[in-house]
Amino acid sequence: MQKLSKEELLTQYSQGRRQFQQVNLQQVELFEANLKDIDLSQSDLTQTYLPYANLAQANLTQTNLEKVQLDNASLYQANLTEANLNGGSLSRVNLRYANLQRVNLRFANLTEADLTGADLTEADLTGANLSRAKLNNTKLFATILNGANLSGAKNADLTTGIMDSQTIYPDGLRNFS
Repeated sequence: MQKLSKEELLTQYSQGRRQFQQVNLQQVELFEANLKDIDLSQSDLTQTYLPYANLAQANLTQTNLEKVQLDNASLYQANLTEANLNGGSLSRVNLRYANLQRVNLRFANLTEADLTGADLTEADLTGANLSRAKLNNTKLFATILNGANLSGAKNADLTTGIMDSQTIYPDGLRNFS
């Protein structure tokens, strides 16, 4: 896996390159980076700093984004299938119409995230914080929400999700039955 610096990535991106599969960008600071349409599939972005970044329509399939900082970032229509965002910070992130199938969002912070139209089929959101998240038309088929906090989440259809007695529902209550 090729290690890239912030400067190398941004220079090559500004020159028109969009294919960056299997690169190592661990702990790189990319605050407000404009990386629309980038392909970082199967890359390692562990602990990368990306607040306010534009990753709209990015391909992040099978990318390691563990403990990533994506607060206020745009991932509109991004493909994050089977990505690892375990422990990531994604508050107020735009994930509208994103593909999040089989993604690992365990213990991620998705406070006030916009997941309108996103596909979270078979995703793992164990212990995730989804308080005040927008879940309009979000697909939650076989999505694991054990211990997740959905307090104040808007328009959540939880009928096909997997929840336990530790899950906090949008009304702030738990179901102990």
